[in-house]
Amino acid sequence: MDYIGIDLGGTNVRAGLIRGKQMLSNAATRINSKGSVEEVFEQIYSVIDQLDREKVAGIGIGVPSVVNVEKGIVYDVQNIPSWVEVPVKDTLEQKYGLPVAVNNDANCFAMAEYHFGKGQGSRSMVGMIVGTGIAGGIIINGKLFEGANCGAGEFGMINYLDKYFEYYACGQFFDHVYGVKGEDIAEKVKRGDEEAIRIMNELGTHIGKTVEAVLYAYDPEIIVLGGSVSKSYPLYKAALWKALEGFAFSPVVKNLKIEASALEDPGIWGAAALNLE
Repeated sequence: MDYIGIDLGGTNVRAGLIRGKQMLSNAATRINSKGSVEEVFEQIYSVIDQLDREKVAGIGIGVPSVVNVEKGIVYDVQNIPSWVEVPVKDTLEQKYGLPVAVNNDANCFAMAEYHFGKGQGSRSMVGMIVGTGIAGGIIINGKLFEGANCGAGEFGMINYLDKYFEYYACGQFFDHVYGVKGEDIAEKVKRGDEEAIRIMNELGTHIGKTVEAVLYAYDPEIIVLGGSVSKSYPLYKAALWKALEGFAFSPVVKNLKIEASALEDPGIWGAAALNLE
């Protein structure tokens, strides 16, 4: 059975045709983020229409926003000002005559890893996107847990130190605390720069404390890191795990796996996987 997954971002929309564990084809286009609701839909249609829909059983779409999952309405989409309250599910279903599932991008990331990536074979996992912010998707007993308002997994908003986790435990940390770029620090770490190593380890400690909060709340088998900062995981891995040494329940940490995502286009894979729910 085929499914279409759509990843709507602030600058691009990507779509892929998924069959089993294969992406048969894909398409992408830039969107006019300043365009009207209808103009952005036309750009979504343009990528869907490039895919073979003959055997498609459903469409899934991930959006960087708050989502009413049941009704498929998205609110205040990041970087698309016109998308304040948009009935995505009804619009796409009327256009294509196929069932449509809508969710936020972090939940789609978790679904991608659970069905196609590092989370395969687990029963409980957290997909944690660590980029310019922090957001997560949660799988419990093989099912996506969204919360009553699709608000579960917003770990970045939890109070931490004098701010909140997102201030310190993602890419914002480098600018907020040191006024530098994360990419520059990563390059200097690879060259052995001691100050850069110290800064990267500090980031790892903050991410470790975020992981600690996730463990107390959900105790997953595996946490899969995604987002731009996950690519530097080997550089702060030791500091992250050291931050977990004081965790109250040692078996939780002993049995935990933390992996960096290796999936290409996880947003497409995860959106398609919404149909598997």
